Amino acid sequence: MAVGRREKSSQSSIRGSRILAAIGVGILVGCVFAFLYPHGFFSSIQPSQIRTASNSNLEVNSASCDSSEKISLLKSDIRRLSDKNAELKRKVRELNDKLRLAEQGKDRAHEQIVVLGEPHKAGPFGTVKGLRTNPTVTPDESVNPRLQKILNEVAVGKEVIVALANSNVKTMLELWFTNIKKVGIRNYVVVALDDTIEELCKSNDVPVYKRDPDAAIDSIGKTGGNHAVSGLKFKILREFLQLGYSVLLSDVDIVFLQNPFDHLYRDSDVESMSDGHNNMTAYGYNDVFDEPAMGWARYAHTMRIWVYNSGFFYIRPTIPSIELLDRIAARLARENAWDQAVFNEELFFPSHPGYVGLHASKRTMDMYLFMNSKVLFKTVRKDASLKRLKPVIVHVNYHPDKYPRMQAVVEFYVNGKQDALDSFPDGSE
Repeated sequence: MAVGRREKSSQSSIRGSRILAAIGVGILVGCVFAFLYPHGFFSSIQPSQIRTASNSNLEVNSASCDSSEKISLLKSDIRRLSDKNAELKRKVRELNDKLRLAEQGKDRAHEQIVVLGEPHKAGPFGTVKGLRTNPTVTPDESVNPRLQKILNEVAVGKEVIVALANSNVKTMLELWFTNIKKVGIRNYVVVALDDTIEELCKSNDVPVYKRDPDAAIDSIGKTGGNHAVSGLKFKILREFLQLGYSVLLSDVDIVFLQNPFDHLYRDSDVESMSDGHNNMTAYGYNDVFDEPAMGWARYAHTMRIWVYNSGFFYIRPTIPSIELLDRIAARLARENAWDQAVFNEELFFPSHPGYVGLHASKRTMDMYLFMNSKVLFKTVRKDASLKRLKPVIVHVNYHPDKYPRMQAVVEFYVNGKQDALDSFPDGSE
């Protein structure tokens, strides 16, 4: 019995040793295979294939980088060419403007040579014409070199739009130059009468000129109302004309819808918009005065025309034009008068005993192109055919609620809102 138990015990220990040996051999074999085949014994991807795939990824990334660089270069070229194209278009516009002005100047020069040259006999009936366009003055850059530098950069064909402004009209001024920019007008400048307006213009990339200190002008310019400021322009504009520039003077209660320089005749010293509201009042008419007590001679014929608007006119750099500015400035300095009344009196009153009239040529602008707000609100907005016409400018000169009416003009003519003008009365309330 005891001998049998010892034999069974010996057999069990031998079997255990064999199991342990087999486990050890298995572990050893596993380590060897793990070392020799790190990616698995049955894996189809060999180390060489992995290296190839890695190199391929690097090539793709490199190609992507090259493509991105090429795209960036192409975009840069497109931007450069677009800028160059815009610059060429600008130069073409300027050359066309200069060509147009040169052709007009050639015709004017021919007229001046014919009239101012050697004395000559009158031609056949119906062929004789007097000189309509006075010669321009010789520019004098010494008058104001700083202003000359600004105008050299801004003016196109020696022409420029000029507006005077102080802080009292800041809101209207912003609307004024915003629409000028929309139209694409480049030749304009604001004469800033205080620091606030100068800073406003500079911050909005608007050409601006601030005069050197002048006590007589600054006291009015900084605090004056519309009429007071309006009276300053005649003295200030003189320097522009002395420098040889034609000026399109504009108040700031004006909305620009087209480029006005495309619609000027340039055949007169002064070309002005009218306060008239129909053909008779704008361009003149024969007004018959009736005085029954005179019997047979009861009817007396008079010539009538509504005044030119001194808030929007084109003035050429001629001797009569400068004389006009001097006459108005001198009268406003010694009289308590409205500048628009003086402007018209000096333009229209003829010479008579004790008075020498101004010999300046003048032209009335088309009242539907250069439209005052009476024409717009009393006539045009109520006429279906006239509503389809697009004016060059609209001057809100007849109404005190200027800014909302200016906004309505923009809504109607620029944004196409057909009822934008309907809520306003014909006149003021």
